[in-house]
Parts: sequence; C-alpha cells; structure tokens
Amino acid sequence: MSSCCPPPEPAEQTSCCSSSTTQKKRPDLLLWSTLILVSVGYLTDLFFADVISPVSMTAATMIEAVRQLMDSMWIGLALGMLFVGLLGRVPREFVTALLGKGDSFLGIVRATFAGVLLDLCSHGILLVAMRLYQRGASLGQVMAFLIASPWNSLSLTVILIALIGWNWTVLFIACSMFIGILSGLVFNWLEKRGTLPANPNTVDLNGFKPWQEAKQRWGESKFGLTWWRSMLWEGVKDSRMIVRWLLLGVLLAAAIRTFVSIDDFQSYFGATMAGLGMTLVVATLLEICSEGSTPIAADLVTRAHAPGNGFAFLMTGVATDYTEIMTLRETTGSWKVALFLPLVTVPQVVLFAWLMNLTVV
Repeated sequence: MSSCCPPPEPAEQTSCCSSSTTQKKRPDLLLWSTLILVSVGYLTDLFFADVISPVSMTAATMIEAVRQLMDSMWIGLALGMLFVGLLGRVPREFVTALLGKGDSFLGIVRATFAGVLLDLCSHGILLVAMRLYQRGASLGQVMAFLIASPWNSLSLTVILIALIGWNWTVLFIACSMFIGILSGLVFNWLEKRGTLPANPNTVDLNGFKPWQEAKQRWGESKFGLTWWRSMLWEGVKDSRMIVRWLLLGVLLAAAIRTFVSIDDFQSYFGATMAGLGMTLVVATLLEICSEGSTPIAADLVTRAHAPGNGFAFLMTGVATDYTEIMTLRETTGSWKVALFLPLVTVPQVVLFAWLMNLTVV
C-alpha cells in the first residue's frame, strides 16, 4: 500500500500523516503562557510605556527589559529556526560525513570549528545543535559545537576585540575551543563506557559520498514557493520545544534586571574566588543572549579588572544555563546527559578563569 509518508526516522515526527488512534495532544501550557506574557509585555512597552511609567516604575522597568531582550534575541531565533528547517531537509548521512566520525578526535575538532564559525547568537546555536543531534551527530560533537559557539561568532568577536582588545579576545577564543574539544572527548568517552546513552540517530555511511550525492540531489530538487513555505514551517514547529524555555528565560532575566541594579551587579565581581563564584551564580540565573552578555563580560574585564570573570560569564551561560539543560533533556530524553553538561564543563571554566584572574591580582 502506498503512503504519503516514508517510514519515520528515529526521534523525529512525520509531517503529512497522523493516526486516527493517536490521542489528542494537550496544549503546551508553558509555551502559550510565556508567549502571551512576553507578547503582552513587549506590546505594552511599545505602545503604552508613557502610560505605565507614572503608575508603576517597577512594571515599566519590567516590560522595558522584556522588549530589550526580545529585540536582541529575535534575529538569532529567526536565523536559528531557518537553519533548523534547512537541516531538517538534509539527510543524516550528509551531517555525519561533513562532521566526520563522531567518536574520533578529528570529528570533535570539526564540530568545534563549526560552532566557532557559525555566526549565530546563543539561542540560535542551541536550535541548530539540537537539530544536529537529530541528524546523527555524536553526543561529543553536539557538546563541542554547543560549548565553543555561543559568543564566538564573527560579529561578536569583532565587537569583543573593540571592547577588550586583541590579546584577551584571542585568549578567550582559544580557551573556549580547548574546553569544547576536551568536553566533546569526555562525553564520547562517557558514552563508550555506557555512562551516557548513545545517540540513537547515528547512521552508518557505508561508502556514502557526500559531494557526489549532494550534486545529484541538488539537480533533482525544486526550490519553489511550496518547498520554502514547508521548510520554514517545519523550522518553526520543530523549534517550539526550545522557544518555550527561551521565553521563560526572558521573563526571569527581565525580573533580575528589574530588581537587581547594574551597579550592584558589577560591584561584587572582582578578581577573587568570591567574585568568580558570584559570576557563576548570576550567569546561571541570568538568561541573556550572547549579544547582551558580551558588553557585560567586557565590563567585568575593563571595569571590574577581572578578565577571568568575563570569560566565565561568557562560558557559563551555556555550561549551566537551565535553557540548555532542559533542552538537552527533552532532545536526548536523558537527565544524565543534561546534568553532565555543567559537571564536565564548569570545572574547566573555573580553572581557566582563576588562571586569568591571577594575571591581574
């Protein structure tokens, strides 16, 4: 019997068919509640800020923070959804072939460089990283890609050079790549010994030739309006799982910005172990896009004279942020994988940050 749907790939949903016996899905309360709150806050600040300010400065500050966060995030989110949709059309064999063997050192290095070179914010990178896992990248490659990439885009690197100079910027990039590679190797080792579950989406290439196959498929593809509309819709739909946590992060970050002044924020982050500890705590709680974290990290380097804290602030956002942890949990289906992210990365970040702070103490 013919069907409009091919056999479903592991861990992915079919798009054109549904079973009559499938129970009706419950509405995603977290997604819709955060979307409504963020939308109301954004639109209120956009059109009624002058009305809210005389009534409640706290409310005015809160909705202004929501709008600022969304203004800095939306481009990265949109590009992330676009890449998710495009990657969804790429067979897993292509991803595996381009990234190399997932259990090899070269495969980890390739994934790390891919993360560094891809010009997306931390939220867009998260979308792409989870799609790479679904397309067959090894757990180590996904972690290396995710850890090395959040602020290492070309545009933010140029901004960081202007803010803190070449020396610290190059050192930050080198250390983040080292942590990404080492963490990827550790995750692969944990996977091999059975501590963490392997990626069920991994495929065997069996002599697959990516460039020859790509040329053939490119010639057979028809990039019409229907193809683009379908691809974009798939990107939006497959990103919902992550977007709900990002929106919750926006609300929490807006609350922190409302009730914790930037002066207090910066005064407790000197080049000491206590200052480094405070940096780790705040970076964990403060859901902020890489565009927003870069100037704050630069202030920690230049104003607080704590370069290690600036590095930790940039790195801890992905190493301990609950958005990444919850997204990893939902994508991999494993709490162990999600919780091993901070367990593996944070000690490395603390060590490098402490060594950097020693240069200015």
